[in-house]
Amino acid sequence: MYWRTIIPNKQERIRVLAADDQPSILEAVELLLAPQGIAVDCVRAPQLLMEALGQSDYDVLLIDLNYTRDTTSGQEGLDLLARIREYDPRLPVIVMTAWGNIDLAVESIKRGARDFVQKPWENERLLSIIRVHAELHQALRRARQLELENRLLRAEGMPEFVASAPAMQPVLELIAQVGPSDANVLITGEHGTGKEIVARLLHAASPRARMALVAVNAGGLPEGTFESEIFGHVKGAFTDARTDRVGRFELANGGTLFLDEIANVPLRQQAKLLRVLETGELERVGSSQTRRVDVRILSATNAQLHEEAAAGSFREDLLFRINTVEIHLPALRDRREDIPLLAQHFLARNRSRYRKPVNDFSPAAMQQMMQYPWPGNVRELEHTVERAVLLCRGDEIESANLAIASARSSAPSFENMSIDEVEALLIRKVLRRCDGNISQAAEALGLSRAALYRRIEKYGL
Repeated sequence: MYWRTIIPNKQERIRVLAADDQPSILEAVELLLAPQGIAVDCVRAPQLLMEALGQSDYDVLLIDLNYTRDTTSGQEGLDLLARIREYDPRLPVIVMTAWGNIDLAVESIKRGARDFVQKPWENERLLSIIRVHAELHQALRRARQLELENRLLRAEGMPEFVASAPAMQPVLELIAQVGPSDANVLITGEHGTGKEIVARLLHAASPRARMALVAVNAGGLPEGTFESEIFGHVKGAFTDARTDRVGRFELANGGTLFLDEIANVPLRQQAKLLRVLETGELERVGSSQTRRVDVRILSATNAQLHEEAAAGSFREDLLFRINTVEIHLPALRDRREDIPLLAQHFLARNRSRYRKPVNDFSPAAMQQMMQYPWPGNVRELEHTVERAVLLCRGDEIESANLAIASARSSAPSFENMSIDEVEALLIRKVLRRCDGNISQAAEALGLSRAALYRRIEKYGL
C-alpha cells in the first residue's frame, strides 16, 4: 500500500518518506508533518520503500525497525537500513522503535542512521530532528550541484564534448543530473556516437572522480580469458598464470568501471557479472578467497538490449542492474547542427598535432560534410578531418581532401588490393548499408558481433 500527500510551498519543500507496517503510525506522521509544509510519502513494507526511492528524491527517511507482526528483534529494519545505505549513503535515515530498546537504537546509529525516536514520540522533537537533517541534506545537495556546475563551466577534469544541437540537450541534462550520483548508467547509441566520452563525463562529474575510471571492451574479450581479465586470477590458476593478476573490478575499486559493448558478453559470463553487481563480491580465478569491491558501473552498447533480453540472448536481471538510468546518444545525421562545430574542433586539434597551416573549410567542403550521412558518426567525421588536414596543401580544406564523395561513387579495383584491404572495404560497405548497426552488419557478414568488433578495431573503421 502506498499513498502521498503534497503541500505546496514556494521555498524548497522538505520531502519525507515514512515506512511502518501500522497505518495508524503513518497517519500520525502525516498529520504531524503535512500542516508544517512537509511533503510526506508513506509505505508499509521495506520493498515498497526501496521502490519509492527509485521513483522520487527525498530529504529524510523515517523508518520502523519491525515490519512483521510479533517481531521485536529489529533485524528487518537493520537490513533495510543497510539497503538504503547501499543505495545512497548520504540520505539521512531516522529510525523508530516502540520497544525502548536503547541497544537496538545504538546499533542502528552504528550502521548509519542519523538519529532515532521512540514511539510514541514527542512531536516537537521529531519535527526538530526531521528539519535539521533535511535542511542539512538539502544544503549539501545544493553545494554538490553548484560544484558540478562550476566544474562544467571550468571544464575541470572534463573531456572535450561538443554538443549544441537540440537533439543533444536531453543528453546534457541527464549527464548533469546523474553524473554526481552513484547510479549505474547504460549509454546507448550507434557505433562512433561518443559513448565513451559520455562515460568519462559521468565519471568526472561524480564523487569518484579522484579515483580510477577503468574501461574495458567487454565484447572484445575472448570467452576463455573473460574471467581472468574482469575478475583477475591467482598464480597457477591455469597454464599461463605465472603470477597473480588483478582484474578490472579490483582496479576500479572506489572508482568507475566502464563496460563497453556489454551486449557481446556471453550468457555464462553475464551471470558472473550479475553476482558482482548484486553483492559487490568476487573471487579471482583459481582462488576461493572472496573480495569485496565498491564500483560504479557504466555500460555502453549499440544493440537493442531490451529486444535481446526478450529474445533470451541477454539476461533481463542484468539489464535491470546496469540501466538504472539510460542515456541515448543520437546519430550524427540526427544532430547535423553540430557538424560544423565538431569539424572545426577536429581541425584545430589536428592542425596543432601535425603543424599544418590549415585554418578553415571551403564552403563546398562544409556543404559536402553537412550532406553526407556519416554512417560511422562522430568517429568517422574525426578520421575524415584528420586525413583531410594531412592531405591539404593550402590553408583551406577542399572537397577533394575529404574524399567522402569518391568513397561513395567510385568503384574500387580489387586487382591491386590485399585481402585485408578487401575485407576492410567490404565491412565498411556493409556498415554503411546497415546505418552502423553492428548486429545487422555482423549477421550480413556471417560474423559474430565480437569478431566484427575485432575487425573494426584492426582496420580502424
